[in-house]
Amino acid sequence: MVRCFLIHTVCPVSALGPGESRVLYSRVFGPDEGMLSVQDRELNPEERRVLQRERTAAVARQVRSAVSLSREASGRLLAEAVPGEEALALQEADSGVVRLRAGDPFSEETSALWLGVQSLGFVLVCEAHENLLLAEGTLRTLTRHCLEHLHMLGQGSEVLLRSNRIDALLSRLLPHGQLLFLNHRFAQSLEKEVAAYMAK
Repeated sequence: MVRCFLIHTVCPVSALGPGESRVLYSRVFGPDEGMLSVQDRELNPEERRVLQRERTAAVARQVRSAVSLSREASGRLLAEAVPGEEALALQEADSGVVRLRAGDPFSEETSALWLGVQSLGFVLVCEAHENLLLAEGTLRTLTRHCLEHLHMLGQGSEVLLRSNRIDALLSRLLPHGQLLFLNHRFAQSLEKEVAAYMAK
């Protein structure tokens, strides 16, 4: 099962310090109890929300660090993509997996699959036993739809204002955090449904 999906910044943004990352969108799947230690279960709802925010921010920081290391190691220069070149930007995206130890930040060991597309990071946090190849395919599909339909690479992208569209995309491609095995016909049908919704 997928624990959460995140979109965050991976490059320095003028309003942030050099090592900081801003979470633009996050969605946690499943009951909170699986992510909470025994002592955290006694927290009130507001304290749980703060704890959840802190955990997603911790994942974003670790992924931002992994993206930076990957880009430094590859030595490639980051060229800004213009709207309309989303497919090319996705092909050139950096990708990887970060193993998150138990207690850092979740109570159980998890894996964070990430794609670094330009200044954005797209992350799926999965349970340790999850099929990572299937999760990577799902992450690439989610990222492609976000880039193409929500124009996230353009200047002044309004990710926060379009969260309902991302929610709808997740409900179709990742229902309740469950990864779907898709045959070709079902994948085509799903693509048409998502494209029709996003065009509204």
